[in-house]
Amino acid sequence: MKRSLAAPTTIKIAAATLLVAALTACSTGSTSGTEAAAEPTSTTSVDPDAFPVTIEHALGETTIESEPTRVATLGWTDQDHALALGVVPVGATKITWGGNEAGSTDWFDAAVEEAGAEAPVRYDDADGAPIDEVAELAPDLILATNSGITEAEYAKLSKIAPVVAYPEAPWTTPWQTSLEMVGEALGRTALAEEVAADTQATIDAAAEANPELQGAELIYGYLAATDLSTVGLYAPEDPRVSILRDFGMVDAPAVADAIEPGEFYGTVSAEKADDLDSDVFVTWVDTPDTVETIEDDKLLGQIPAIAEGHWYAESDKQNAMASTNPTPLSIPVIVSDFLPHVVEAIEG
Repeated sequence: MKRSLAAPTTIKIAAATLLVAALTACSTGSTSGTEAAAEPTSTTSVDPDAFPVTIEHALGETTIESEPTRVATLGWTDQDHALALGVVPVGATKITWGGNEAGSTDWFDAAVEEAGAEAPVRYDDADGAPIDEVAELAPDLILATNSGITEAEYAKLSKIAPVVAYPEAPWTTPWQTSLEMVGEALGRTALAEEVAADTQATIDAAAEANPELQGAELIYGYLAATDLSTVGLYAPEDPRVSILRDFGMVDAPAVADAIEPGEFYGTVSAEKADDLDSDVFVTWVDTPDTVETIEDDKLLGQIPAIAEGHWYAESDKQNAMASTNPTPLSIPVIVSDFLPHVVEAIEG
């Protein structure tokens, strides 16, 4: 299953100081070819008696017998979590929306550069899990804790290497849970706890510095200039919503009414736009011009937060990517480059 940012289907890494400091220069993968990627990077030590370990997830349970040395990742966050724990993957999903020219993210590349390492091979998942490309890298572990792999893809991938899939539903795993699962899989539970505490401290400091966030009712929506007839709403389980809840925001009552149980996205007719009451409405747009289109629309412009000037539409795709996929590496970017705009929108 391919995740869409729209529907169901200045970079700072201060909070990652602990994890980046743990990384030192050594050999690793490259951007193409299994021969070039033959020497993986692992610069931190496993916990005593970390293996074997069995991890339960939505598609079954996976036993990892010994320390993985060639790690491949799927989805858009597991590569960050592995790197946060001192392991540079030999392969990772290409970031096709909001990524940089290398199909990566600036925060990931900054941490790799700080480590003196090389970038992993990047493969495209536009047509589903790139099973052949993953197999070419001969991984001994595949991380997919926040991905959309199907049961059929899981079965095929499991013939290549042990696979750790998402714990409950596709694409909805909180960063804390992904980090914990990746820590278990890599035998670095203690370090994962340290990274989680360091990252949480960054979140707490930002929340304290911005009291406007506390208790502010949030709708994180999707508005398309090409279809002004509906309003998309992301559920509390979606990572882009859950990270804002981490900063102290709460769900507007209208969200629960619009989303079916077990879903991470729902839609409301634009004719009911004035029922979508919240303190702030946050969204993202492909171009800045879309902002004016939305404000001028006779229905979408009636969303209370939009009508009253309490909304923010992120037009920088990298910032949108960061807020959509929070990790210990991207959360400092959220704090510096995205959160201030949300605070301004609350204030009006």
